[in-house]
Amino acid sequence: MTDPPSIRTASDRPTPAVAAQPGRPEPAPAGVIVVTGIMAAGKSTVAQLLAEALPRAVHVRGDVFRRMIVRGQVTPSPDAPQHELREQWELRYRLAARTADEYAAAGFTAVVQDIVLGADLPRFVDRLRARPRHLVVLAPDPAVVARRERGRGKTGYGDGWTPELLDRELRATPRLGRWLDTGGQTPAETVRTILTDLPAARID
Repeated sequence: MTDPPSIRTASDRPTPAVAAQPGRPEPAPAGVIVVTGIMAAGKSTVAQLLAEALPRAVHVRGDVFRRMIVRGQVTPSPDAPQHELREQWELRYRLAARTADEYAAAGFTAVVQDIVLGADLPRFVDRLRARPRHLVVLAPDPAVVARRERGRGKTGYGDGWTPELLDRELRATPRLGRWLDTGGQTPAETVRTILTDLPAARID
C-alpha cells in the first residue's frame, strides 16, 4: 500500500535531499516540527525536504484536511462566510495536530506544514501533545513571496488575498519558535539552517 500523497513518510528514501553533514547535531528522533508562514513562503518544499533529511519522518500537509471536504467546503477568502470558515479552519487544525501526535507516538518526527497565523498559532501548538515541539516560521519579504507566487504552478492568491495582506497578519503573530527571513535562501539552504540549530526552534 503506497503512502497518501498528502502525508508522506520519508524514511524509505535512499538519498535525502539534504544530506547529513559533518559536525551537524543529530536531529530530534521524534516529536513535532511545525513549519508555517503565508502562502508561497516555501512551506511545502521546506517541510518535504526537512522530512527527507530526518531518520524517520512524515510530512503532514494541513491543507489536505480542507480538500477532503467534497461538498460544503468554504474557500478561504475575505468575503467567505466567516463563522463557517472559522469552523472549518478549527477542524483542519485539530485534525492536523491529532495526526501529528499519532505519528510522533509511533516514533516518527511529524513535520506539520500549514498556514497558522495570529492567535491561531499559540492555540495550534498548545493542541500538540507530542514532545519535543519545534516551530519554524518562514517569513520572507512579501515582494519575494509575490515573485515566488508568479513562478509557481498553482495560484494561492486571489479572491481579495495578497501577499502584503497576509504578511501584515504574519507580523502580528506572537513571536514563538524560530523566525527565518528565507528570501535569499534556496529551500535546501533553509533546511540546513533549521537543522544546524534545531534547538533554537524548540518551544517546550
